[in-house]
Amino acid sequence: MKKTIKLIDLDCGHCADKIQNAVQKIDGVTSVSVNFLGQKMVLEAPDDRFDAILNEAKALIKKIEPDVTVKA
Repeated sequence: MKKTIKLIDLDCGHCADKIQNAVQKIDGVTSVSVNFLGQKMVLEAPDDRFDAILNEAKALIKKIEPDVTVKA
């Protein structure tokens, strides 16, 4: 499954890189791309584990950038 997730208040390219690198390391992530200018993340993971992986990604994003709001 591939899904685009809004990252509201993502305010720097370096932060986007940190988020992308951290989410890529989550077990089961097929691919991830964070677009700073578009304030979005495209996440691809197996259908059967997608929700669990997305929840883990949300927790990681909050840890890295507490001001970013994740809208899935």
